[in-house]
Amino acid sequence: MKTTTRELAKRFIALLCVLALVGASLSPAIAGMVATDQLIAAEQVQADRERLMATLSRDDVRQQLSAMGVNPAQAAERVSRMTDSEVAALNQRLDELPAGAGPSVLGVLLVVFIVFVITDAIGATDIFPFIRPVN
Repeated sequence: MKTTTRELAKRFIALLCVLALVGASLSPAIAGMVATDQLIAAEQVQADRERLMATLSRDDVRQQLSAMGVNPAQAAERVSRMTDSEVAALNQRLDELPAGAGPSVLGVLLVVFIVFVITDAIGATDIFPFIRPVN
């Protein structure tokens, strides 16, 4: 019985298909449950990084960085190299900082006035003659 090259090619292809199926069944697919908090944490990290990059791309921030001698492009590059925990800490710190230049003088004076009114009302001080102590 003589085998032709066509039959040899068919056998070779069949052997390759069998080996591919056996190889695919030997390499298991690893799938696991992903908790919701893990997905949320991953999304939060990405959102924090995007928020920080958006802040750096604002014109007023770029001008302030340039005034301080920092190249805005280098600052953006450094932010992209930050770890996830560093980005989260920086965003948290930015949230805690006041939006303006600090507490206003009018706000401080108002707080001091309210403190003096309360101390006059309880009788601890006698600064304002129009306030009578509770006693």
